[in-house]
Amino acid sequence: MARNKILILNLSIGLFLLIWPVLALGQNTLQKQIEDIAASGNGKAGIYGLIIETGESISFNGDNPFPMQSVYKFPISIAMLDRVDKGIFSLDEIIRIDTSAYIPKNGHSPIRDKFQDGTNLSVRDLLKYNMEESDGTACDVLLELLGGTDSTEQYIHKLGIRDIAISTTEMIQVANDTIQYQNWVTPKAMTQLLKIFYSGNILSERSRALLLAYMFASSPYFDRRIKGLLPPGTEVAHKTGTAGTINGLTRATNDVGIVTLPNGNHLAISVFISDSYDSQKKRELTIAKITRAAFDYWAECK
Repeated sequence: MARNKILILNLSIGLFLLIWPVLALGQNTLQKQIEDIAASGNGKAGIYGLIIETGESISFNGDNPFPMQSVYKFPISIAMLDRVDKGIFSLDEIIRIDTSAYIPKNGHSPIRDKFQDGTNLSVRDLLKYNMEESDGTACDVLLELLGGTDSTEQYIHKLGIRDIAISTTEMIQVANDTIQYQNWVTPKAMTQLLKIFYSGNILSERSRALLLAYMFASSPYFDRRIKGLLPPGTEVAHKTGTAGTINGLTRATNDVGIVTLPNGNHLAISVFISDSYDSQKKRELTIAKITRAAFDYWAECK
């Protein structure tokens, strides 16, 4: 019996030693692909991809800070839904929004554009506008309900996500193009947040499902990045973030999300492009190519 156990152990070790160089080669190939795609653009790219079920990962500038732009609406929504789960707020609670809360015209706000005299919206409505419409006014109202940026940041830090700063409101951020750097995250930290949101117990199942539904919502404008080159029908829950272009410079073009692979595993991926003079089409295509490279590697090799 002991000899059989030793034989099985030796066979297992031998099999691993045979397979490991192949796995390492594949990982190196993916790393090279991502580096080449990133290098083809005019700007700084940061990528972190992680298979939620296995822990396998890929990184390029994954520990460097990048401006989030509207990607920060994802952690803000998590923080609000945590308050809902704790009974501090109700999804059906009505919130008065006066015109004084509206962000300036150079910021994106369908609420401001639709309700010129102010309005009353539920917490559920605010979350939907925040995620599906990337509405800056909805974001600021949620931040105010949460007690401000410091309180929201502290909540995310308590989840174990330390490399993130939620420092300014949309109202402040849209006033000056350089302020956006104060709201930053590393690609690795954002991907870790995606993972604990998706597979952890930080939210109730109802709140988790609601936020995923908002992240699954699609439009042609938002689908050119992570989803841009994936096979039709691939499930993607994601949140984009985009800075304005001033004198040809775009300080942030981002997309973070969770991609369902053909084998049922899930790729959590964050792609940030900062300080780029490329066209929007090229920036978005870079994100799409990086995601497709990761998708193909883990879909075909795992």
